[in-house]
Amino acid sequence: VQLQASGGGLVLPGGSLRLSCVASGLTFRTYSMGWFRQAPGKERQFLAAVARTAGGTVYEDSVKGRFTISRDNRKNTVYLEMGSLKPEDSAVYICAATKVAWSSVRSLEQYDYWGQGTQVTVSS
Repeated sequence: VQLQASGGGLVLPGGSLRLSCVASGLTFRTYSMGWFRQAPGKERQFLAAVARTAGGTVYEDSVKGRFTISRDNRKNTVYLEMGSLKPEDSAVYICAATKVAWSSVRSLEQYDYWGQGTQVTVSS
């Protein structure tokens, strides 16, 4: 199984980025997908998840209204649209896959597969 994240980079405060994560080696449509981030010296943090089908989503409070998660099951891809970016959003952004019940998708321990991450830096 591989989860390949891309789309990170350097962006000005207030700017936007779109991250993508392409999955291979698994039946993508049977997995809920999540985005996490990890800054240096900090724990990995849940950001958002999207359900297998029908597009149910859930967000961590600090990104609600600024970030949007979506998926395209035809392309085995999950996206994270990020807006109104702040310096504190700087981190490595990581996608992950899980078959856990929807009520537990915020839990890092419940994810089966992880990608390698893409760096996002918000700075002027």
